[in-house]
Amino acid sequence: MDSILVRGNGPLNGSIPIAGAKNACLALMPATLLSDEPLTLTNAPRLSDIRTMTTLLQSLGAEVTSMQEGRVLAMSSHDLTSLTADYDIVRKMRASNLVLGPLLARAGRAVVSLPGGCAIGARPMDIHISGLEALGATIELKDGYLHAEARRGLRGAVIEQRFASVGATENILMAATLAKGTTVLKNAAREPEIVDLVRCLRSMGARIEGEGTATVTVEGVDRLHGATHPVVADRIELGTYMIAPAIAGGEVELIGGRIDLLPAFCEKLDAAGVSVSETDKGLRVARKNGRIRAVDVKTEVFPGFPTDLQAQMMALMCTAEGVSVLEETIFENRFMHAPELMRMGARIEVHGGHATVTGVERLKGAPVMATDLRASVSLILAGLAAEGETVVSRVYHLDRGYERVEEKLSACGADIERIRGE
Repeated sequence: MDSILVRGNGPLNGSIPIAGAKNACLALMPATLLSDEPLTLTNAPRLSDIRTMTTLLQSLGAEVTSMQEGRVLAMSSHDLTSLTADYDIVRKMRASNLVLGPLLARAGRAVVSLPGGCAIGARPMDIHISGLEALGATIELKDGYLHAEARRGLRGAVIEQRFASVGATENILMAATLAKGTTVLKNAAREPEIVDLVRCLRSMGARIEGEGTATVTVEGVDRLHGATHPVVADRIELGTYMIAPAIAGGEVELIGGRIDLLPAFCEKLDAAGVSVSETDKGLRVARKNGRIRAVDVKTEVFPGFPTDLQAQMMALMCTAEGVSVLEETIFENRFMHAPELMRMGARIEVHGGHATVTGVERLKGAPVMATDLRASVSLILAGLAAEGETVVSRVYHLDRGYERVEEKLSACGADIERIRGE
């Protein structure tokens, strides 16, 4: 397996282009199943998870063509040949469950394996299931597969989610576009990826209002048509690269970045002593003066602090002045990066969903192991600020969510390279 070698090399200076959002694209791609006309996505990220979703859609009979070096995905689902999302594909990535709602709406039946992905907690499917059952589906779990049917079609309903689940919101909204009548989804997720999905569905002819708020209303239509849609910028990649100059020093411009994609995160960076300013092309980020200050962080659903930036923020707090407390409220078991950071000299104590970080002057390079997607990049960030060499192994996690991370950081002066496995 590949590994990443990082040598602490001082301040970063330059610009980094922000790719299309992985989590948005993984919801947009299954939307092709809702129509027999073509759906084309532009600004698509070039990631292994996108290739996994491509394989899944092709296994259902969809045509998916990657163009312009993977930046454009041309899809067509005019002839579905299967309604089963197989375990061998679904186990690789949790977002595979997003074919459930579209298949039910379009074909009235779906068989979908329970999903896989990073090992960061239970991530139950019950919110997806209860929402689709409220629309009239019957769903049974048999031999690790969800068997879903809507023999009389889906019908609009008032649904209140017990938790503002992003994936469940996406599944329910896609299913509701072709349901008879009106669906009102309460406690809907408000993330930018939800807004992006709704804009795409609306361009396909869906009638949806309220995206970006806690209540979304869908008026079902008989059919959806084709469309071309640009994928929104990846706010998690954006936040990750915003931390790079904060932890290593220097000044970096993030092309395509927007403060409104990360409001709570930008507030925390400001409190920690990091300057974030808008430019004609995106955002400019630099450390203000002296050492980073410790700040407390609590992960929350959007517009709160993203759980997917918690590991990166912990890396920044490792060399901050003072003591910070990070509280993880979204996923259990999401501090697996802490022991690896401690190998680099970080002072961290974990108690349940809380991690207390006492900042040190300097981290020291060490061999460390990536445990999940965001943990892998947090170790690379720590390596930028460490004395000596840091080798991050098991970076296949990294390739699921970050494209060409070595190229983007080295273009700003980082001493970083990929070591190819045997």
